[in-house]
Amino acid sequence: MTHGHGHSHGPSTPASAKVRKLVIGLLLPLVLATVVGALVLYPWGGTPVANTQGGPTTTVYGVVTGVQSVDCAGGSGKRCDEVTVRLDDGQSVTEPMPVEPSTPRFSVDDKVVLSYNGGDARDPSSYQLADFQRSGPLLVLAALFAAAVLALGRWQGAKALLALVLTFVVLTLFILPAILAGKDPLAVGIIGSALIMFAVLYLTHGLSARTSTAVVGTLVSLGLIGLLGWLFTVVASLTGLNEDTSNLLQVLGHGFDARGLLLAGVVIGSVGVLDDVTVTQTSAVWELRRANPKLGWRQLYAAGLRIGRDHMSSSVNTLVMAYAGAGLPLLLAYAATGKGVGEVLGLETIAQELLRTLVGSIGLVASVPITTVLAALIAMQEKVPVPVVRRRKPRPLRPDDYPTEPLTL
Repeated sequence: MTHGHGHSHGPSTPASAKVRKLVIGLLLPLVLATVVGALVLYPWGGTPVANTQGGPTTTVYGVVTGVQSVDCAGGSGKRCDEVTVRLDDGQSVTEPMPVEPSTPRFSVDDKVVLSYNGGDARDPSSYQLADFQRSGPLLVLAALFAAAVLALGRWQGAKALLALVLTFVVLTLFILPAILAGKDPLAVGIIGSALIMFAVLYLTHGLSARTSTAVVGTLVSLGLIGLLGWLFTVVASLTGLNEDTSNLLQVLGHGFDARGLLLAGVVIGSVGVLDDVTVTQTSAVWELRRANPKLGWRQLYAAGLRIGRDHMSSSVNTLVMAYAGAGLPLLLAYAATGKGVGEVLGLETIAQELLRTLVGSIGLVASVPITTVLAALIAMQEKVPVPVVRRRKPRPLRPDDYPTEPLTL
């Protein structure tokens, strides 16, 4: 998840030797722990292949050439759409689709996706109409997004897009394979989030004492989120099992740590908002220090914290609304049942979303004082020259300064 507040800063002045030693002392153990954790958790033996029921399936593509309304088979009296699809290889297959609110409606010229179970390619029963083709519109949307970022951000926008690519690389090449290989999901989520955070922050904001301070603050906050998430999943007896994890169990064909998967999702979902807050706080403290070098660290911390309060309130609201928007169909479904608020909030699925929101928000709130105090302590070690204000001597009055005309009321 990303957040919209701007927190860019100009090129940083080189840090002093004292500041470099302090930052390296704080950061080096965290970097080593992240690297060792990634090496230990990476599935070097490969990711096990999922045990799909009914044999392996492949994806084929086609275009709808005809839709005819007919009676469904079995004499149920329901209506079905008989959808005829021309596959890319020229073959035509017909698939009955029940007309129900839970099933999509297809029209002529729709580009669709079908599942092929590996049977007789000439047998229509070997195919199952699955979904629409969406790659084209999504690629256009991605191109518009990239163009907007580059138009506004230019070189900084290009670095942001590269950071986004690296995020997907970590997700697809480390986080997903490691969890599928049976590694602890919470540990994978924390290490993967740390890798993403290192890549994103240093790429977009440069290698500096400011960025390193934000990195340390983000990592400490991520650890707090993981600890709180684990504690309250145990206390609240959350299992992590829902419809999505049940489907995953069927695909994998073996058990996995559903609770750990829930916690990993909480940690990963918090990274985007956390790095925004920590970078903003670090930049604010450094600029306050530069503007008034006479401030002590307590005054610097207090001033930075006042800035952080405003940022925190909007960031927490962003996090809550993001989760509420993602779970809106679920909230509507439970609201339609007429159950009481307490009963609905106690349900496993709703409680999971509450855990994501509240634990993530607590970590977000905690990141403000954590990062601010780190930034204040480190910024105080930097020598900032005190600006000298030169007072100009008053110019002696000259005859021209006096009015020549008499003053009248």
